[in-house]
Amino acid sequence: MAIGLDVETPPEPENPEEYDYEKCPFYGELSVRGQILEGTVVSTDMDKTVVVEREYDVAVPKYDRSMKRRSRIPAHVPGVLEPLSVGDTVKIAETRPLSKTKSHVVVEVTEEATAADIAELTRQAEPDRELSSSDVTQDAEPEATEGEQ
Repeated sequence: MAIGLDVETPPEPENPEEYDYEKCPFYGELSVRGQILEGTVVSTDMDKTVVVEREYDVAVPKYDRSMKRRSRIPAHVPGVLEPLSVGDTVKIAETRPLSKTKSHVVVEVTEEATAADIAELTRQAEPDRELSSSDVTQDAEPEATEGEQ
């Protein structure tokens, strides 16, 4: 069944008896409407949910410049698109409220993450940690040469 978007339909679920058809836009009754957004997966800690972050520019007329903003959107992952990993670029579509915070569903994985992308995202996500004594190398006093004495 087509969902009305220009996205490729994933293969049918392997376990039709256990599949959640209620929250699937491809093989269930979930309709998509409204916005279609594209962003990067930054968290996969929850079950059947990913957090998609997208950056956009906002004009600041006072300074005649633009500034970057980012928004983090929780989105439902249908069982036919699992598993997703951090760093994947996905397309999400707006739908009816699925829970208190989720009103979007992942409809397409546009680009899979590479190892370099994952390393960059984890480096950005790590808070600045305090340096231990083993991390810091102390420079010894340079010895004076004959010309400087």
